[in-house]
Amino acid sequence: MRVISGTAKGRKLKSPGKATRPITDRVKENLFNILGPRVIEAEVLDLFAGAGSVGLEALSRGARHATFVESNDEALRTLVANLHLTGLAPRAKVVREDAFRFLRRGPGALYDLVYVAPPQYKEYWIDTLELLDKGEFLAPEGEIVAQIHPKEFRSINLKSYDLSDERKYGSTLLCFYRRRPEAKPPVS
Repeated sequence: MRVISGTAKGRKLKSPGKATRPITDRVKENLFNILGPRVIEAEVLDLFAGAGSVGLEALSRGARHATFVESNDEALRTLVANLHLTGLAPRAKVVREDAFRFLRRGPGALYDLVYVAPPQYKEYWIDTLELLDKGEFLAPEGEIVAQIHPKEFRSINLKSYDLSDERKYGSTLLCFYRRRPEAKPPVS
């Protein structure tokens, strides 16, 4: 596991062992190829952050700020170590909290990218998207990406978001959700 591109390119990241299910470098590279320049100056929310690989990659590629939400102690220690190892800690906030509790409290900011990578086979990804759908977390042009096993996927009905794309890479499925045009919040 490493940072693929940007200011921290090539830095090897620590792994918290079996505490998390990290994204592979191949999937992460494809994810950021899809997101492209939208990551630059983005506000990123990395839910179930684990070692922080996705949020760290976003920061390395020019995201303005990343909020990492993780509750596992071993993963948190690894995440903090990775932030310092890459020099990206000044543009990050680490929240030691259950992701569902964090979402129920409501948004502290609007995010351009929300990355959801919960434990597999428990339908947590659906619960997370439903909570995101109830709150105002996503910036008008923002995107939610859920990382799941392909066997977990099922169509879900959300009031504000539609599945805009999905990409399968072996045992990983990335599901991209964007705000429906009629559901865009007013610009202030």
